[in-house]
Amino acid sequence: MKNIHASFFIRIFLITLLLLGFGLIMIYSASVAEALRDFGTKWYFVSLQLKWALVGLVLMLLLSRLPVRTWEKLAFPLLVGGLLLLLLVAIPGIGTKVQGARRWLILPGVTLQPSELIKFVEVVYLSSWLTKNKVTLKHFLAFLGLIAGLIMLQPDMGTAIVVTLLAISMYYFTGAPTSHFLVIGSLGVAVVVLLVAIAPYRLARFTTFLDPSKDPHGSSYHIRQVILALGSGGMTGLGVGKSRQKYEYLPEATTDSIFAVVGEELGFIGSTILMGTFIYLLALIFKVATHARNQFSAAVTAGVGSWLGLQVILNLAAMVALTPLTGIPLPLVSYGGSALVTVLAGMGLVLSVIRSEKL
Repeated sequence: MKNIHASFFIRIFLITLLLLGFGLIMIYSASVAEALRDFGTKWYFVSLQLKWALVGLVLMLLLSRLPVRTWEKLAFPLLVGGLLLLLLVAIPGIGTKVQGARRWLILPGVTLQPSELIKFVEVVYLSSWLTKNKVTLKHFLAFLGLIAGLIMLQPDMGTAIVVTLLAISMYYFTGAPTSHFLVIGSLGVAVVVLLVAIAPYRLARFTTFLDPSKDPHGSSYHIRQVILALGSGGMTGLGVGKSRQKYEYLPEATTDSIFAVVGEELGFIGSTILMGTFIYLLALIFKVATHARNQFSAAVTAGVGSWLGLQVILNLAAMVALTPLTGIPLPLVSYGGSALVTVLAGMGLVLSVIRSEKL
C-alpha cells in the first residue's frame, strides 16, 4: 500500500467515523425528550441508530474490499432491483403510508426506504452507462424522468430533487455538451413550478420561504423554530444536551432539523467546524476522483462526492432559510437507518476505488 494510498484511505475512513460518532451524540441529545415520552427510555433513538451504524460500517468495509470494476458488471441488475423497490413502495398494501407519504417497505425485521437506496444505485448505474455509451439528451431525460417520477409518486419532492441534481452532476462530469444543460435547466424550472403550483402544501412552503413571518403557527412554524434554535446558540452555544428547542418545539429534531440542535448547543463555532469537516471530506473524495485512472472509477467517486455534497448543501441551506424546507437529512449526522447505511455503502465505493487503483 503506497503512502498516498494509505493517506487517502485512512483520512476518509477516520473523518467518516468522526462524523458518524458526532451524529450519534447529537441524535441522543436531540431525541431525549421524545424517546422518554414515547418509549420510556432516553436511549431509544440513539440505540437504533447505533445498530444501523454498525451494519453500515461492516457494509462499508466489505464493499471497500471488492474490486471497483465489479460494480460496473452489477450496474444494470442494481438498477432493475432499485426500480422494482420504488414500484413496490408505491403499491397500496405493500408500501407503508405514514403522514400521507408512502415511502417505506416493511420487511421481516427491517424497514427500508427505497428512495434512499436508489441514490447508491444511481451512482453505480450512471457511472457505467455514461462512461460506456454515447448517451443522448433524450435518453438521459427519459432515465431522469423515470427515477424522479417514481419518487414523486410517494410523494417525496426533496429526494426527487437530490436524485435529479445528482444525475445532472454526473452527466456534467462525464463530458456532456454545455448546451444540454440549458435544456435540462429550463425543463427543471418548469417541472418544479408545476409541482409547487398543484400541491397546496408545497405552495405554502414556498410562500413561507418568501415570507417566514407569515402564519407563525402554521406553515412557517418549522422554519421559525429552526431560526430560534440557531439564534439561541450564539457564538459558542448553550452546551451539549442543553438545547431548549428540542423539547417538543422543533419539528424533526433528530432528522431534517438536527443542524438546528447543533447550532443551538454548539453555537456558530461548532456549526462552522462541522461544515468545515464536511468540506474537507468532500475535498478528499473529489481529489480521489481526479486521481482515478479509469473513467468508471472517476465517475463513481465523483458521484458519491456529489451525492454527499448536494445533501449537505440542501439541508444546511434549508436550515438557514436560503431555500424552502425539503425534508433532506444531513448525511452521517441525521437519524435514519436507510439513509445512514446507504451513505456508508457509498463511502465503501470510494474506499474501493482507493484500494483497487492504489491511488
